[in-house]
Amino acid sequence: MAKDRMLKFVTVAKQMPTKRDAAERKHDFHEIYREFAADKAAEQAGRCSQCGVPYCQSHCPLHNNIPDWLRMTAEGRLQEAYQLSQSTNTFPEICGRICPQDRLCEGNCVIEQSGHGTVTIGAIEKYITDTAWQEGWVEPIRPAQERGESVAIIGAGPAGLAAADALRRAGVQVTVYDRHDRAGGLLTYGIPGFKLEKEVVMRRIRQLEEGGVQFELNCNVGQDISFDAIRGKHDAVIIATGVYKSRDLNVPNATAPGIVRAIDYLTASNRKSFGDEVPEFDSGELNAEGKRVVVIGGGDTAMDCVRTAIRQGAKSVKCLYRRDRANMPGSQREVENAEEEGVEFVWLTAPRGFVAEERVEGVMVSQMRLGAPDATGRRSPEVIEGADYVEPADLVIKALGFEPEDLPRLWGVEGLDVTRWGTIRADFRTHATSLPGVFAVGDIVRGASLVVWAIRDGREVAESVLDYLADAPAIAAE
Repeated sequence: MAKDRMLKFVTVAKQMPTKRDAAERKHDFHEIYREFAADKAAEQAGRCSQCGVPYCQSHCPLHNNIPDWLRMTAEGRLQEAYQLSQSTNTFPEICGRICPQDRLCEGNCVIEQSGHGTVTIGAIEKYITDTAWQEGWVEPIRPAQERGESVAIIGAGPAGLAAADALRRAGVQVTVYDRHDRAGGLLTYGIPGFKLEKEVVMRRIRQLEEGGVQFELNCNVGQDISFDAIRGKHDAVIIATGVYKSRDLNVPNATAPGIVRAIDYLTASNRKSFGDEVPEFDSGELNAEGKRVVVIGGGDTAMDCVRTAIRQGAKSVKCLYRRDRANMPGSQREVENAEEEGVEFVWLTAPRGFVAEERVEGVMVSQMRLGAPDATGRRSPEVIEGADYVEPADLVIKALGFEPEDLPRLWGVEGLDVTRWGTIRADFRTHATSLPGVFAVGDIVRGASLVVWAIRDGREVAESVLDYLADAPAIAAE
């Protein structure tokens, strides 16, 4: 059936008069493609075995009821499928696009385990919610009753936005503070548009704004407003800043021009997609066009960088990673996509310095081998002596991961406990911190993690804050 739909589209396209109105041709394309997508979604959803032990669901951090909404999709009950999907996931169309399904639901599908290829759960989740938006099934935020309590959320990333959504639906007054000029955090400025279209994120931001969430953007806590001032204005505070401090290299010439942080590179690219003026991009400093690009790192951020560089027209793109393919932390699906697009992966390599005069000219590379397992069970990389070489490079992007900023110092806060890694110490059930009425969620507690975990944390903390607000009058009376 899906093949017939596509053949129909090709036939219609060939028969279209060349002078036919462009809007009408576009409408025909979308109508036929939507029919094709519906058939493909139903076909894939129908492959679900409805197994007695749904490992796909148990390996989803949100415990989405995947088997049931797959069954509904296969039966053509898309609106019901959407309603079930969104009951456990605040942003299913985002997770459908960017979750590493190969490590979560799809990787644990029993059909995949039996060697017949996984059900494409992520693509179906995306299709269900995209259809819901098109058909008007996505309900606006309309609290049944407004409440007088006010909650501040510091950070407009996925954890903060998920908490804001749940609290506003409960009628709580919510203000979100964020340092950037647009909400969304890494959804907006970190993840490339070819993986997560920016209109998908902005549509959710508009829904929150129209539902009564107040956004204080370009607001740097500790500079534009103090943390104590925020606490004084609100009945509770949720810290959801994420982790933005980039790990760095302590090697010769590490600060040479042409060596940039992944977050700066990706932010510049995403700003250009919004139509912003980005002098660092226009000057070539954060633009890979025509350059020999080397990306250092093996996580999902590194994959975003190499695939962005390809799209910018880089002369060549290489990714250096100190372990082998089997031990890299990023999605294997992303690696395969990058290889298909022309990225070269150089496994078991690590930088020991950079060749640079006026700007970077190359990476001094040490070849590695895997030794004994470290404390986490992963085999530790060891330098092979005498096996160094220089990898030519015009642009080097450091994608080495992120660490938490020193928030107590930056914000001038006393009594906010942190762990030895610098993350905020919070109760794993309630997300409460050492300060009364202050909660923390997402990467600032977990360390750099997945968007789906941030959404789960945001939904959970909203429940804890509602419990706290309900108990607050009794506590005050004591």
